[in-house]
Amino acid sequence: MTMRRALFLVVVMVLAGCNTALGPQTATPTPIDSGNGTDPESDQLGWEAGYWYDESLPVTPEDGYNETERDAVVARTMARVEVVRQLEFNESVPVEVISRAEYREQNSGGGNGSDAHRLWNNQVWEGLFLVGERDDISQTFDDTLGSSVQGYYSPGKGEIILVSDAPSPTIDRTTLSHELVHALQDQHFGLDGSPPTQDRQLARNGIVEGDAMFVQHTYSSRCSDEWECLPKPESGSSGSGSGSGYNRGLFLTIYQPYATGGSFVATIQSRSGWEGVNDVYANPPVSTEQVIHPTKYPDEKPVNVTVRDRSTAEWQRFDVDPEADTVGEASIYAMLVSNGAVEPEDYYSYRSEASAGWAGDALVPYQTDDERYGYVFRTTWDTREDATEFRDAYLKVLETHDAQARGDGVYVINESNPYGDAFRVSRSGKIVTVVNGPTVDDLDAIHE
Repeated sequence: MTMRRALFLVVVMVLAGCNTALGPQTATPTPIDSGNGTDPESDQLGWEAGYWYDESLPVTPEDGYNETERDAVVARTMARVEVVRQLEFNESVPVEVISRAEYREQNSGGGNGSDAHRLWNNQVWEGLFLVGERDDISQTFDDTLGSSVQGYYSPGKGEIILVSDAPSPTIDRTTLSHELVHALQDQHFGLDGSPPTQDRQLARNGIVEGDAMFVQHTYSSRCSDEWECLPKPESGSSGSGSGSGYNRGLFLTIYQPYATGGSFVATIQSRSGWEGVNDVYANPPVSTEQVIHPTKYPDEKPVNVTVRDRSTAEWQRFDVDPEADTVGEASIYAMLVSNGAVEPEDYYSYRSEASAGWAGDALVPYQTDDERYGYVFRTTWDTREDATEFRDAYLKVLETHDAQARGDGVYVINESNPYGDAFRVSRSGKIVTVVNGPTVDDLDAIHE
């Protein structure tokens, strides 16, 4: 897998122009009689741990929340999430608030998997022109998420951690409601495990994060015109995402489930209600294409792309499973946008002519015993025209990095550049193949 942690995060909106509109549809919660504030004889929708969804709380947000106040805030928020999502919590959810410094310390350099996987993963992200040769993807994740994570839910522990930028522990109602949806999902549908490829991980997160974004959006709307809600805490400077380690292109990639998942869920919910959304967990999207373009779910499946090994004895594939990654439409979009190859009207729509029409891909990293690296990146498209559009956009990516043409589709980026390598780009019908290696002579050695 290429995403690093089995956590479900909420990330702060740190970039100008973010658009997470859910479309015209929002869920209308079923009216619930709160019994004039009296406790029910047994647990029921809209009531949790002694608090109804519509009652006032005896808390003072100005000086942060003590343990008793925090328990009350969590209980009422759980009750409100139940009302919006029309799903009952099976058990209470532990919630802890930590500082951003504590978050960075706890999640610094964690990584997942073996050293071979880390090096393999570096090649995947380098192949997307999002993480350069001199950078490590694990550290880049830490630097980027350390500035943007507002909280997370851990399926393995069944607990929520909220990240506070304020000196006194405080709670952002938006973040809490979002993460409580993840706890609710885990209790009913299970959130353990992870698909094997980057595209399928992002696609699965499209339903998980999209569901949470949809509920969060509806919750916030009711705070504006119906519910008495706690004030949102002031944003701290540490959440700005402006630090030197912040990777804009990486953020654009991992933000896709949040940006387009809400519209995906809104489409399902408007068509078949919450039962229809529940059913998606048993049959989740299998590509980011399906989340970006909801009409393609569930029928339009990606093509299984393979790359036959044509390398010499000097070059070999990594000892990881799977050997190839599928990066998908969302990651290709992030590559093209972040490197100036396309300029979409809506940055967070994840739609462009050069990335639309994606049908499948495989990116296979290679290595030598003396620690040289390369890859074969093969994409297939719905039509020859789609393939040509992508190839032309990819050549603009190379141009952005001052690539020099050497003839026969071969280009070289100077070694002083973070992506300094040789590239061979070819199109055959609906297939575009990119071969990357340290030098021009290595290209045939990697993939003749």
